[in-house]
Amino acid sequence: MTDTNPGGTDQAPQLQFSILAQYVRDLSFENPGAPGSLQLQSQPKIDIGVDVQARRLPEDRYEVELRIRASAADGEAKPVFVAELVYSGLFLIRNAPDDALQPLCLIECPRVLFPFARRIVADVTRDGGFPPLMLEPIDFVALYRQHVARSQAQAQQAVQQ
Repeated sequence: MTDTNPGGTDQAPQLQFSILAQYVRDLSFENPGAPGSLQLQSQPKIDIGVDVQARRLPEDRYEVELRIRASAADGEAKPVFVAELVYSGLFLIRNAPDDALQPLCLIECPRVLFPFARRIVADVTRDGGFPPLMLEPIDFVALYRQHVARSQAQAQQAVQQ
């Protein structure tokens, strides 16, 4: 009998996870009421929206997009500013179990990207004449769970129709 594994261990290939590149895919800032909006007497109402999207590319590469939309309105609901950012990363993910790929792409990858996207949003709002908008940390696990629940609800609706 020949031992095909001389070390005697049956180890699965080790997970490889690394970021190959990160970049601004799209950035816009609107200040429609300037210069009047720069002299507000009260704190504007800030609305933040976050979304994460991922797509598989050849050779175990994944592009992950962190989409952030921040808007501010004055007391009369007139827009003060709108900032939109799509910040992307190119990740290498090898030897991940199939059931781990989606959580890796929609939780761990955006965690890596978020500090850089946060800085860009702060810089663009400051450069637009406002105090820097410092985004609070984002719970990407909760965001992922919402994504899964939405997907399941859509699948159930499709079955019922």
